Amino acid sequence: MGPTRVSTLVVAGLAAAAVAWLLISNFYGDFAADLPWLPVITLAGLAVLEGYAAVNTRSRIERRPGREPVNPLLVARFVVLAKASALAGAIFAGFYAGLAGWLFVEPTNAAVGDRPAAVAGAVASLALVAAALWLERSCRVPEQEDDSDREPGDRETPRGRL
Repeated sequence: MGPTRVSTLVVAGLAAAAVAWLLISNFYGDFAADLPWLPVITLAGLAVLEGYAAVNTRSRIERRPGREPVNPLLVARFVVLAKASALAGAIFAGFYAGLAGWLFVEPTNAAVGDRPAAVAGAVASLALVAAALWLERSCRVPEQEDDSDREPGDRETPRGRL
């Protein structure tokens, strides 16, 4: 499993934006309720939690003083969470961006009332993508010197090379 590609996230976001634009342009008049804020709060909360997990995991992997070592299975779970969250965040960001784009073109009062929730949803989704990519990067094992980099006859001691 490799790192998440930004190009994959961009394509997913653009596809979601196109779908959102098509759906809202055809069915906006059928919705009686305002755009809900609960998904925005949920996305922002997930971004905060994943950002905290990134900071905590990186310090535990680097074995900073006062931190206990990290469980490798927990790190694997965080990587899976980060990859899934990055993709979901990109899809939500694209959806909210397409929605906001259409709402800024539409001159009705209902569209004007829905603009803040759409923009906040796009911002919260982008924050989730950033936090997920940060968590994924924080789960990487620090690079160590390979045996192939050493000269023949060199060996490591607790104090350094001989």
